[in-house]
Amino acid sequence: MSMLNTLLASAASLFAVAATVPAANAQSTAPTKSIVLVHGGFVDGSGWQGVYNILKKDGYDVSIVQNPTLSLANDVAVTKRAIAAAEGDVILVGHSYGGVVVSEVGTDPKVKGLVYIAAFAPDAGESIAKLIANPPEGAAVPPILPPQDGFLFLDKQKFAAAFAADVEPELASFMADSQVPWGVEALTGEVTVPAWKQKPSWYLVATEDHMIPVEAQRGMAKRAGATVVDQAGSHAVYVSQPQAVAKIIEDAANGVK
Repeated sequence: MSMLNTLLASAASLFAVAATVPAANAQSTAPTKSIVLVHGGFVDGSGWQGVYNILKKDGYDVSIVQNPTLSLANDVAVTKRAIAAAEGDVILVGHSYGGVVVSEVGTDPKVKGLVYIAAFAPDAGESIAKLIANPPEGAAVPPILPPQDGFLFLDKQKFAAAFAADVEPELASFMADSQVPWGVEALTGEVTVPAWKQKPSWYLVATEDHMIPVEAQRGMAKRAGATVVDQAGSHAVYVSQPQAVAKIIEDAANGVK
């Protein structure tokens, strides 16, 4: 009788172990939320380093898109490749002009949520050129120089005050001197189907921004139905306040299914 009891106990143990296998397999194949970061005009992806470091430390798979900012169509294609290469579900993040790219490419089925960091969030048929055509009365005017061979630059002498007022001065000076030429075709590129009409979105308003008026940021965020967070910071808030920017990105990652 004791032998029978032993065999029954062994069988029960085997069934118990077997029952855990599907659960373990299901966990191992669960989608991973990756973060894809998209920079804006006049800069490259290196400004995301502080945010990247925080997200990586917290266990996220993070990709930084290096858009050439020559045209919206080209930047969308580059970003789409980054989304395709990302593991699992994606939270897509755009700063400034990067918000236009995010709005256009975010309809990709892998993208589960959008995060705008002091960014443009255009509707169908809108471009940055259209959005900035009639600035609010009294709003600061970005020191954009006349086009040179189809490219735009910010006045180096006014770059820090307009773009990066709360960034360490030596870094702000470097950013001014290392500007990436911003193509006029990117400025005039129009969104077709805005992803924020289909996907949940979050928006960080930089309350000391002198590139995109704060009220314009609030208006775009409201139109998109975004979850809004105010953060004291310049247009380069992603550089100066990486912890706050990382937090809203992680909130988005935790807030989507």
